[in-house]
Amino acid sequence: MRRIWRIISSFIWWSYERGSIPYDIMVTLIVLFIFLAPYRINFKDKPIERTPHPTKIVLIPDGDSGYIYQIDVAGVMGKDAASVQAYLQRVIEPIAGEVEIARYEPVYDRKGHVVAYKVWLEK
Repeated sequence: MRRIWRIISSFIWWSYERGSIPYDIMVTLIVLFIFLAPYRINFKDKPIERTPHPTKIVLIPDGDSGYIYQIDVAGVMGKDAASVQAYLQRVIEPIAGEVEIARYEPVYDRKGHVVAYKVWLEK
């Protein structure tokens, strides 16, 4: 019994010399644990899912050292040009500051429905 306890104690306190057989066995067990444990043990270490901004704004670099703002259509209340432009202005101002909309154009899906608006700005 004393011999078993001495072996367990030496493994716990890592008292074997480097290059010895017990040392190599311990290193092999550690490496196996590192590579095989994620397949059996759920460490619950998934990244946090971030919720996107409610207006879903995408900045697309423009060739003229500016940006094209692509804004999702979900928040647009009216269909007329004035209400669309007012909504786009209201969404862009917190991001870009005080700017004017030079032009905007709708982005369509395969069925022909408007899914977003591309907006070009003037400062």
